[in-house]
Amino acid sequence: MTTAPRKKTLNRIGLYVLWIGLTVFTVLPIYWMFVVSSRSRVQLFDAPTLLIKSFYIENYTTPLSSPAFQRYLTNSIIVATSNALLVTVLALLATYALSRWRLKGSDNIFFWTITNRMAPAAAFLLPLFLLYTRVFRIGDTSLFDTKIGLILVYCVFNLPFAIWLLQGIIDGIPKELDEAAYMDGATRSTVLWRIIVPLAAPGLAITFILSWIFAWNEYLFAATLTSVNARTITTGLAEFVTVTGTNWGQMAAVAIVTILPALIFLVFIQRYIVTGLTFGAVKE
Repeated sequence: MTTAPRKKTLNRIGLYVLWIGLTVFTVLPIYWMFVVSSRSRVQLFDAPTLLIKSFYIENYTTPLSSPAFQRYLTNSIIVATSNALLVTVLALLATYALSRWRLKGSDNIFFWTITNRMAPAAAFLLPLFLLYTRVFRIGDTSLFDTKIGLILVYCVFNLPFAIWLLQGIIDGIPKELDEAAYMDGATRSTVLWRIIVPLAAPGLAITFILSWIFAWNEYLFAATLTSVNARTITTGLAEFVTVTGTNWGQMAAVAIVTILPALIFLVFIQRYIVTGLTFGAVKE
């Protein structure tokens, strides 16, 4: 074998080894969590091993049969899906307006809209808690511990990111298509829903996906701005840590269940991810 083919083979082997290592590094924590969820409290104190010799199903059935955790899971699905839908629609309208009309200071709007993502989320906790408990209040009704309150606060943080994500995608759609449609008698809403939305579908899909995942995984605001009725499944994980100890088996089981909806969601629409992230990246 000559030097060039041998070097090419070694490079290919090195890449395979690198990718296998990265895959193991990524998947191992999830697998270890699954292993922990399969063991009883007594088995967890045995010597650590990656092999699953028996499966303690009570770790799954006990919390999932609890009405409280069923409500947490339902709340997470409602909040994440509603937030993703609202953010995607509002981001599409905002980005389309900023792309097609020249507004005063529009060059800086995209930058300033995303500035709230530059500060740690903890910096907003106290102001939001006071707003939700004292300011946004009518009689005994407030936004605290409500699903609509969580949806709105997630919109505040996800909408700027969605606008920033859609900017290049909407800008990449030629304005000549709009003008041709207007000449054929189309209205502005027709152009938006019949031309812009179909062409920007991959970008809208990735915007919906990322907004859904951000809302689904969020813990800090959900733990602070809810108490009983609107608690999500991520905050429910903290209930396994008590003064008498941590129930690692049930916590790992619920964590596995928490991952499943996002995993199934991504499997069905993963083909849109690469298309959505690269759409509009190259302009002629």
